[in-house]
Amino acid sequence: MEDQEWCEGLRIKQRFTSVSHPQANGQVEVTNQILVQGIKKMLDRVGGNWVEELTSVLWSYRTTSRGSTGENPFTLVYETEAIIPAEMGMPSHRILHFAKEDNTQLLKEHLDLVEELRETTFIRTQRYKSTMINAHNKRVKACYFQVGDLVLRRVDTLKLVEKLDPK
Repeated sequence: MEDQEWCEGLRIKQRFTSVSHPQANGQVEVTNQILVQGIKKMLDRVGGNWVEELTSVLWSYRTTSRGSTGENPFTLVYETEAIIPAEMGMPSHRILHFAKEDNTQLLKEHLDLVEELRETTFIRTQRYKSTMINAHNKRVKACYFQVGDLVLRRVDTLKLVEKLDPK
């Protein structure tokens, strides 16, 4: 009960999904598929152990803007743009003019804009969902069955290829 009250106090919506049936959470499945594709690309290019490539694939995923939101997950979570690892070793404008005191003040001022960013992102997401629904509905063909109609049912054979195997 204590956790639930804490979440409600911070206006956090909790959603529970079944661990034994991850397909119930479609968004997680899509994200996992994107990560698997990224790992496959890295393994095709450099070879080696996929665990070693996971951090760079995750970094890439977290700092890439999404078409549905117009923002990247890093910005939405941390309310600031990410500094890419390559920029850390190079004397860029951002690195040369960094001052911790100024940065703290700028972050506090930026907090006022966060709610606006999230509202804009929410509106973009709703518009994106509506566009996807309309596109899907245009392609769907109505199919009506009567009792006794024969239907083709496909049976998937056992897959001999593993997820990270080359094609």
